[in-house]
Amino acid sequence: MSEIAQYRRPARGTQPDYLFEDYGSTAKRAPSKSLILLRQTLSEITGPVFGHDSVKEGDNDMTLAGPVGERIVVSGRVLDENGRPVPHTLVEVWQANSAGRYAHKLDQHDAPLDPNFTGAGRVMTDEHGRYRFMSIKPGAYPWKNHFNAWRPAHIHFSLFGRSFATRLVTQMYFPNDPLLAFDPIYNSAPDAAARTSMISSFDWETTQNEFALGYKFDIVLRGRNQTMMEK
Repeated sequence: MSEIAQYRRPARGTQPDYLFEDYGSTAKRAPSKSLILLRQTLSEITGPVFGHDSVKEGDNDMTLAGPVGERIVVSGRVLDENGRPVPHTLVEVWQANSAGRYAHKLDQHDAPLDPNFTGAGRVMTDEHGRYRFMSIKPGAYPWKNHFNAWRPAHIHFSLFGRSFATRLVTQMYFPNDPLLAFDPIYNSAPDAAARTSMISSFDWETTQNEFALGYKFDIVLRGRNQTMMEK
């Protein structure tokens, strides 16, 4: 059997450290000893991935039930380190509603739930690596990391390749959000370029007349320009 190709680790300086003191949860999950890098097995690199075949038309439109909030179009491309499109990638998103509350039993934030908004969507990238979602702009919400802590408006992204070892997770923020300067998760990025990689840009081309504002968010999977991912 030919030797198994190993996935490359992220380029140095593009991803956050495991421990970032201002982000309290990292103290609980950061490793206290040096990591032992295990060789990837055939099952991790070629094993099945669940979800691709179950993506249905309309799964990328979270506004079908008529949720409350500012309608937005979020679109972009999934790219490799050389700027080439990555087709047939499963992209999943989840987010809070316009009041800043998730449709999840563990979210007990004192804000209204929206019965017409699940906050979850999924889509496959096309042959050009493009994806597109319809949603509403999420609201900011408080969290208990520190005194008067508020998370900026954001959308979680999960990208799944063709095997278990290829899942990456990141967050997309909105331009000119004043809360970004105070957010430990956003500021755990190692430099300005890494932080910028998580901010979408207003997109006039996808803005729909009298209906929804457009935002563009390209995701680079690896290389020196890799979008910052969560550990």
